[in-house]
Amino acid sequence: MWIPALLLAVHCAGADPAAPLQRFEQSQPHMGVMFHIVLFAPDERAALPAFGAAFERIRELNKRLSDYDPESELNRLCQLAPTTKPQPASEDLYEVLRRSEAWSRQTEGRFDATIGPLSKLWRQIRKTKTLPDPQVLTAARQAVGYRHVRLHAEPRSIELLQADMQLDLGGIAKGYAADAALAVLRERGLTHALVDGSGDLAVGDPPPGKEGWRIGVAPLQPNDPPSRYLSVKNCGVATSGDAWQYVEIDGVRYSHILDPQTGKGLTTHSSVTVVAPNGADADALASIVSVYGPVDGIAFATQQKDTAAMVVYLEQGKVRTAATPDFGDWETRANR
Repeated sequence: MWIPALLLAVHCAGADPAAPLQRFEQSQPHMGVMFHIVLFAPDERAALPAFGAAFERIRELNKRLSDYDPESELNRLCQLAPTTKPQPASEDLYEVLRRSEAWSRQTEGRFDATIGPLSKLWRQIRKTKTLPDPQVLTAARQAVGYRHVRLHAEPRSIELLQADMQLDLGGIAKGYAADAALAVLRERGLTHALVDGSGDLAVGDPPPGKEGWRIGVAPLQPNDPPSRYLSVKNCGVATSGDAWQYVEIDGVRYSHILDPQTGKGLTTHSSVTVVAPNGADADALASIVSVYGPVDGIAFATQQKDTAAMVVYLEQGKVRTAATPDFGDWETRANR
């Protein structure tokens, strides 16, 4: 199954033929992408309700975290900006913003959930293929800044301190949703499972008889087959890149991934793959490494616990690769 930045290749031929678990899979559209779930269960009676519960959890999160749905909890909060008092928040919205803020502080704003005004502007730019006037870009940037969000743990609530703020959780929400759906499956005793939100993955125990889930990492060009594979279990895997979403203006290629500090799309043609302890962290880190760039991004990823990352990028017409020292260990496992 090809997905925009990763090729998921689940091979079960080596599994014990006597194993009682069977492989099931389902897909549904959520959060603007296709979510795909693979799980191993004794029979359909166990598998089908589990699929329903997992997809329902993703649907619930979309109603809370979407920046497209005008009635989502996130957008209803943004409509109040600047808030006159702390606004009650669901556990999910609060947790995603708490984790986003932690990444924002650690990266000095290179990851920023308040980037919504710039995201909206660049969606329009990709349609018109015309750069905005500098004043328009400056106006959008004025409403961006993670310090404009204030979180209160008790009682759980959120304040937005700047006018015209728009939160955009696209750099973490799909990974968080994949984690949440995987947790639902685990609660039902289905630990051999994988949840894929179009390249943002949360993986549990591997397929029976296997050491891990075999993940093919897509190369820089979207239609080329993968030449590298990982083998992973009980972690998150994510990718970030501009193979599918970009715009060329006056000979410059701008990614859909934005640098919050400049307000512009990245111009380095790259694909980033991250393995992290969970899907939400992998999702955020893939964006962070992209914004930092190959050298500084890999240096940042190397400092993170239980994290591996690789960047494939184009430099002066040549494809180059940068990776954390332990990234090759994951590839070695996949080639056993």
